[in-house]
Amino acid sequence: MPRITKVTTRRGDGGETSLGSRARVPKDARRVCAYGTVDELNSAIGVALAFGLDGALGPTLRRIQNELLDVGADLAMPLRADEDAARRMGSADVSRLEADQATLLAGLEPLKNFVLPGGSPGAAQLHVARTVCRRAEREAVSLGHVEVINPEVLRYLNRLSDLLFVMARVQAKRDAAHEPLWQPRGSASRTKAAASGG
Repeated sequence: MPRITKVTTRRGDGGETSLGSRARVPKDARRVCAYGTVDELNSAIGVALAFGLDGALGPTLRRIQNELLDVGADLAMPLRADEDAARRMGSADVSRLEADQATLLAGLEPLKNFVLPGGSPGAAQLHVARTVCRRAEREAVSLGHVEVINPEVLRYLNRLSDLLFVMARVQAKRDAAHEPLWQPRGSASRTKAAASGG
């Protein structure tokens, strides 16, 4: 278990940081940006949990917060041919997210249109987490264009963003909140709302 005895080291004052391999790289390197966004995602999930979410979501999200530290560690450590693959994200992690999604979807009505972020504070924050997750995925893809990364990290982030979307819908339902739907340009409902100032 890591033991953190000192937070400020002053080693990053020159705009560099250390990877898991101890190599020094600029703080705006693609690898650092990718795992930094994963850290931001973890914080966004923490805010959602602080709102007090549905009982079916809390334990899963807390597990995911731990897994996101594993994702960050995976991205922070460049791949080596001789390493232990068990220390990396794997297909079982992805399958677990898929099973979580299937369980939650069983209790929701099928969507008839795109959902706008909102509904309730908890649901809206889960939508924020979903969009941060999508950004983390994009940055990991960008990193993968120039360096070799674990493909299971990409799959994990992709499935997680889908799961967070479903969780936002579950939370809106629990809060008995109206789930705002996209009203395409020119639709009768959007025209009526604009005319009434709504």
